[in-house]
Amino acid sequence: MMGCWVDNLTMEETLGTVENFIHSGRPHQHVVVNVDKIVKASRDPVLRNIINGCDLINADGMPVVWASRLLGKPLKERVTGVDLFESLMERSAEKGWRVFLLGAREEVVSRVAQIYPARYPGLTIAGYRNGYWKPEDEAGVANAIAATRPDILFVAISSPKKENFLARYQAAMKIPFAMGVGGTFDVAVGLVRRAPVWMQKAGLEWFYRFLQEPRRMFRRYFIDDMAFVALFAREWMKR
Repeated sequence: MMGCWVDNLTMEETLGTVENFIHSGRPHQHVVVNVDKIVKASRDPVLRNIINGCDLINADGMPVVWASRLLGKPLKERVTGVDLFESLMERSAEKGWRVFLLGAREEVVSRVAQIYPARYPGLTIAGYRNGYWKPEDEAGVANAIAATRPDILFVAISSPKKENFLARYQAAMKIPFAMGVGGTFDVAVGLVRRAPVWMQKAGLEWFYRFLQEPRRMFRRYFIDDMAFVALFAREWMKR
């Protein structure tokens, strides 16, 4: 998909893969690709190599699914980071997996750590930390996370910072499953609303997001992400 690998898995198949990762005890890294991520990866070879080196790559975004069909490689379904996060929190409570939450503002991540054990009794939050630190403190952040011995690490910081952080420290932290979740914590505590289901299915979730924060999202959606059209056209012509 325009320079990025994507695993052709359903949500259930993805959850089964994650369970196998956790049972193995070895470190694995997950990433989702959407229009924004593919555009950034096309301009940043380091980010592209990190994405393609991940153990599990899902398509988050209907435009990516549509593009896969037009390019003759139809993906089974869209697996969003928000939905996978929710499913894994529920499954962690059922399986006894320990979860660490990293990212967002302190008041947001601490609220997530309160909400989810109440929603899913039996869920163990191994620890949490906000997403702000100085570069010289990064190694200490990784060591502190590793000391809690989580089975799953959710990283809610922006790209490519989260991909770079995991690429540098995931092997040393030895966390069976590490996943970047972007702005999912804000959605989880209600600061950001998800689009209605019909808009999600129609591929208009990005437009709903734009309506919530037009000034912040205008450049991303209407300038930066337009490069996706050129990338798609180039690959379509090749095929």
